[in-house]
Amino acid sequence: MTGLSTILIVVGLFLLGGIYSFVKQQMPKGLIVLLSVGAVMCLAAGVMRLDVWA
Repeated sequence: MTGLSTILIVVGLFLLGGIYSFVKQQMPKGLIVLLSVGAVMCLAAGVMRLDVWA
């Protein structure tokens, strides 16, 4: 299942890049918070599925 983990991590990093872009463009804070939560969830899920902690 490392393929799914990789996809989740890549999506999380993509969302982090979006957050950086939105902050620079001074987009609404609600949208930035929503993207932040999504990025953290994707990165956490991807890392947890890697089974490096076992």
